[in-house]
Amino acid sequence: MKNNKSYDRRGSGRNEKSHKKEYFKANDKKENKPGKKNKFEDKKRFASTAPFRKRLPKTPKENDGTRLNKYIANSGVCSRREADIFIQNGVVEVNGKIITEFGYKVQPGDEVFFDGRYIRPEKNVYVLLNKPKGYISTTKDEKARKTVLDLVANASPYRLYPVGRLDRQTTGVLLLTNDGDLTKKLTHPSHEVKKIYHVTLNKKVSVEDFGKLLEGLRFEEGVAKVDKISYIEGAPKNEVGVEIHIGWNRIIRRMFERLGYEVEKLDRVMFAGLTKKALKRGYWRILTDLEVNTLKML
Repeated sequence: MKNNKSYDRRGSGRNEKSHKKEYFKANDKKENKPGKKNKFEDKKRFASTAPFRKRLPKTPKENDGTRLNKYIANSGVCSRREADIFIQNGVVEVNGKIITEFGYKVQPGDEVFFDGRYIRPEKNVYVLLNKPKGYISTTKDEKARKTVLDLVANASPYRLYPVGRLDRQTTGVLLLTNDGDLTKKLTHPSHEVKKIYHVTLNKKVSVEDFGKLLEGLRFEEGVAKVDKISYIEGAPKNEVGVEIHIGWNRIIRRMFERLGYEVEKLDRVMFAGLTKKALKRGYWRILTDLEVNTLKML
C-alpha cells in the first residue's frame, strides 16, 4: 500500500528537535519539583566527594630515543650502514655496556663510546661552495690532489661531505654538509633533484641534436636524457643551458661526446634550488634557515 504522505526533511528534523526540547523541559520540571531530589545535584555531590587520584607518570614509549646506528652516523664517525657492522662487531658501548643489538635506542643522558672514544651527535652544518676548476669532490685522494674540503676547511669544526660530485674540471654550485639524511635524500634518484648547467661546446649545437638529447641516449646505466635544453640568450650558439635530474658520473660530458661535441666548459649554476648568486668562484657561505628548510621539503 502506497503512503501518500510527503515528508519535508528539513521540517521533520526541526519538529523532532523541538519535540526533544519539550520532553527535556518537562522532565526538568518534574525533577526540580519541591520535595524531590534532583538527580543532577546528586551527581555533583558525588563528584565533589570522590577521592583524589594522583596522575601517574607516563611510561616511555618504545619509539623514544635515537637508534644507535643513527646516533653514531650523526656523530660523524661513519655511515649508518657502516655503523651496523661496527655494532655487530662489539665496537660500541653505551653506559659501559657493549651493545650488539641493531635496534637499540640511545636515551637522553646515555654515554656512547665508539672504539673507546666518547662520541656525541654533531650540529648539522650546511655549506654552499662555488667550486673552481682543479679541485676534486672527494674527502680523500690517493694522489694528494686538492679537494673541495681544502676550500671549506674553516667553515665548520665538523667533518663535511659533498652532496653528489662535480668532476675536477667542472665548476659551480656544490653543497657540503654533515647531515647524512639530507645527503641521502638529495642524491637518491627517486627525488629527481633538479640541476642546471651552463655548457660551452667546441661548435654550434644543432636543433636536431636538441631533439636527440631530449629523447634520450642509451648508456651502460640506462637511457639518459635531459629535461630541458635551450640556447643561452645573448650568447653564441655553442653555449647552451641544460636542465637534468639524473646524477650519473660525467653524464653531461658523455652525452655531448656521443653526439660528436667536445665540452670546453661545464658550470653548474643551480642545484636543488640553490644558486651561486653573489658568490665568487672558490668562496663559500653557510645556508640560511629558510634554504635548509626548503631543501628538507623537497
